Amino acid sequence: KTKVYKSETDALQYIGALGARVICDNIPGLVNKQRQLCQRHPDLMQSIGEGAKEWIKECQHQFRHHRWNCSTLDRDHTVFGRVMLRSSREAAFVYAISSAGVVYAITTACSQGELKICNCDGHKRGQASDDKGNFDWGGCSDNINYGIKFAKAFVDARERMVKDARALMNLHNNRCGRMAVKRFMKLECKCHGVSGSCSLRTCWLAMSDFRRTGDYLRKKYNTAIEVTMNQDGTGFMVADKDFQGSTKNELVYVENSPDYCLTDRSAGSLGTAGRVCNKSSRGTDGCEVMCCGRGYDTMRVKRVTKCECKFKWCCAVECKDCEDLVDVHTCKPHKRPDWLDIT
Repeated sequence: KTKVYKSETDALQYIGALGARVICDNIPGLVNKQRQLCQRHPDLMQSIGEGAKEWIKECQHQFRHHRWNCSTLDRDHTVFGRVMLRSSREAAFVYAISSAGVVYAITTACSQGELKICNCDGHKRGQASDDKGNFDWGGCSDNINYGIKFAKAFVDARERMVKDARALMNLHNNRCGRMAVKRFMKLECKCHGVSGSCSLRTCWLAMSDFRRTGDYLRKKYNTAIEVTMNQDGTGFMVADKDFQGSTKNELVYVENSPDYCLTDRSAGSLGTAGRVCNKSSRGTDGCEVMCCGRGYDTMRVKRVTKCECKFKWCCAVECKDCEDLVDVHTCKPHKRPDWLDIT
């Protein structure tokens, strides 16, 4: 029986809904609850996709000078159902930063009017005050609470299907990521008054740049706490019996990290062969640490930079292209033991 549409809009809505179903059925790694949310809110999937690019880029920035540099994530197309097999502090960071990325992306899309289901935070109305005096709520406050609510429903759906140490760890770190974005909300104001004086102010709440969230979670990675599941399986205990304090706002992990020196797909390690290192550094980006004692190769390459720049009235800067030769150091590959080559 042929379906008769009352209007072209009905037909387009049907095609749109069909499109959402096809798209959602073909995103790898989604569990049923996530697929349902996807079909109900296909426009949010676009925002989550953009958020994925943002948090992967931030992760790679934070670990650019380390043996593990988030590169495994860049090659993993199942971003929505990301799985890092080892329950390490790197996994803790990935779950936190990705959860934060979803909050940031959805909240931004709400404020920019890109989503049907949400817009600016409607609760910020009337008057309030800060250390500079009274102000009126106005403008468009970022709807962080909606971003957190949807991120929790979507990202946590996978972990709520099982009850084991890894699921508890992921849920905890997901929450830390969501709360990290909220931690850096800032008050932005516009002044009104005679000659631009601030006798009257209109203010709104806005998210800070995502880099602040990345920097914060990177510090939390450094101080991440090892935990074990408690006996009744409802929570975890800190492995260090002498630990004093709360784990509420800390990243937690269950297993120690590999050294990331060699390629080990099961541990999420690509190794460091071919990685660029800094010959003069004694830090994690230095050749000794980065190359795990294997040594490094040096290659002389031509580099072009802008030089002898002059300001030209009005209003341009003219520069010359200068070439110079620089040494680039890259880690040697792992040498196979001789006995492996004996047949």
